[in-house]
Amino acid sequence: MPAEEAWRTPAHPDGAAPGRAYADVSTPGYSRRQMSVPRGHGTVGGVKLSRPARRAHLVVHVIASAGWLGLTLGLLALGITANTTGSAAMVEASVRAMRLFTDRLLLPVAFLTLGSGLVLSLGTPWGLARHRWVWTKFWLTLATTTATALLLRPGVSAAAAAVSAGRPLPDGNDVLMGPVVSLTAYVLMTVISVLKPWGPTRRGRRLREAARRPPTAGPAEV
Repeated sequence: MPAEEAWRTPAHPDGAAPGRAYADVSTPGYSRRQMSVPRGHGTVGGVKLSRPARRAHLVVHVIASAGWLGLTLGLLALGITANTTGSAAMVEASVRAMRLFTDRLLLPVAFLTLGSGLVLSLGTPWGLARHRWVWTKFWLTLATTTATALLLRPGVSAAAAAVSAGRPLPDGNDVLMGPVVSLTAYVLMTVISVLKPWGPTRRGRRLREAARRPPTAGPAEV
């Protein structure tokens, strides 16, 4: 998923570790009041990534996200060239290069970004559905990956087949709108990663409230 998250793990919302884990949603600077020291368990079977594993996955996630962004910028530049140049040879070269990127690089990088983001969220107390910013980024990443597979790749392949056969570019939007939409989504995900807005989800609030309640005392032994 995203992108350039600083995965500074909050304290465990289930009460396993002491400390001020979550500020109120109305508190100014909510996202900056998360604990910087990794505490608590992950959200899948209580399994938490070790620090070396978390850092390794973070490095992979950041590199994959930056690579995805770079590929999209390259596709946008090639799409603009294909739509604005007056040279048929330049159109063909641009579209063929776009096809190479979409067929060989784009989907593997997209799946690597999505997978590493899932591991980071599920293997740390951030969780996948506990904070709105994480939940939103997950769906944006999934939607962008799906659109790449079902819309961008077929459109670029059809355009490349047409220009390779000596026909004009069928529709410039096939090679231009996909990169524009993808780039917009990546910029939005980057902003969300940096600001971490909106506070916890309903599930996150429920877990926080449960952690605040004192443990129920068992029956006294006689």
